[in-house]
Amino acid sequence: SCKVFFAKDPLKIVRAQGQYMFDEKGEKYLDCINNVAHVGHSHPYVIKAATNQMELLNTNSRFLHDNLVQYAQRLTATLPEKLSVCYFVNSGSEANDLALRLARQYRGHQDVITLE
Repeated sequence: SCKVFFAKDPLKIVRAQGQYMFDEKGEKYLDCINNVAHVGHSHPYVIKAATNQMELLNTNSRFLHDNLVQYAQRLTATLPEKLSVCYFVNSGSEANDLALRLARQYRGHQDVITLE
């Protein structure tokens, strides 16, 4: 049920920088499908921040850590007051699952309508 991109002429991507990905032959492709549109691949600030965090603690959000609270405070300060709760998840799939569970709990219904 999974679709393989470029099945007739597969790409072997070996590296990426900014908004571009590069294949094994050095050909450059604009990345329009990965989840990097906000900052691009290999962004130096993101790499530094990730490295600093991994040197300190490399775990998920199930454990309390001051950085989680500080990030939530910084994030919610930019949003309307009604959006004052943060749920940190690992992926879009986890976010969708959590959204469904919250909606079902709030409404008391199990039915879901989805569009393809």
